[in-house]
Amino acid sequence: MDRMNAVVLFGSFLISFALGPVVIPALTRLKVGQTERVEGVQSHLKKAGTPTMGGVMILAAFLVPLLFVLREYPRIVPVMVLTIGFGIIGFLDDYLKVVKHRSDGLYPKQKMLGQIILTTVFVLWVWMRDPSCLDLLIPFSGGKVLTGTVWRVIATPITYFAIIGTVNGVNFTDGLDGLASSVTSVVAGFLFLVSAVRGEGIGPAAAAMLGALLGFLMHNAHPAKVFMGDTGSLALGGFVAGCAYMMKMPVFIIIFGLIYLIEVVSVMIQVTYFKKTGGKRFFKMAPIHHHFELCGWSETRIVTTFSIITVLLCILAWLGL
Repeated sequence: MDRMNAVVLFGSFLISFALGPVVIPALTRLKVGQTERVEGVQSHLKKAGTPTMGGVMILAAFLVPLLFVLREYPRIVPVMVLTIGFGIIGFLDDYLKVVKHRSDGLYPKQKMLGQIILTTVFVLWVWMRDPSCLDLLIPFSGGKVLTGTVWRVIATPITYFAIIGTVNGVNFTDGLDGLASSVTSVVAGFLFLVSAVRGEGIGPAAAAMLGALLGFLMHNAHPAKVFMGDTGSLALGGFVAGCAYMMKMPVFIIIFGLIYLIEVVSVMIQVTYFKKTGGKRFFKMAPIHHHFELCGWSETRIVTTFSIITVLLCILAWLGL
């Protein structure tokens, strides 16, 4: 790790950690509290009122250090745009839920429109500045890359599914104390190592997110004093997708981000099965981390297990480079 990345990582950690004693009481005073469903996991009812929207701490800790290295690392700009952009969408959703007391937050069509617009901004940037970001590094192929204008045209609509799917996958993963932040801190560490070894020029962005998440975990680990809300989870999804595309690795998300995919698929299975069987459930509750909770697993066991699995998946992805 070079000195610049080390400074960014520790700077982000300190900002995120230091914001806790300031932001958490402020959110509490504003009554920006989490609400829990009565029909959900009963042990979560005691979490009602815990401040949410803590993702603003992650966004601040991610953004501030990067402002000092933008000139030297211009390739982090699109990663920042996706991260902050999706964070803003999440913030609006959280704000409407907990401040304006609109139970659904942003309407699904509004949220999807925002995600499509933001992804379009990224796609336009790629085509105008660096079309090679649409090239596809094939896992376990010895470094083979799908490239060329024809492939890039084909890849463009796929980009929408990849980015929006990743963002919502991370969003579904955010449901237990420290789960999304722990899993994504492992992913951020992996992305940082890949960037450092391959010289991709996005190392500071990965270092900043890793530091921000580690600092946030100091307040978000069980029992959580603050939740990240959609402000944080959507931003994390934007970060993961942005880094993957800047390194021509979107297909690798299926490997190192398999936990995100499983969370999404579990919800899809649950909803489909519920409709097809007239009200029966395939899982005890979805997303799947809640299924394990209702099977008797503690939150810390689930978070630890998912994090260890992600470490192993990142090692597998590394072998596939």
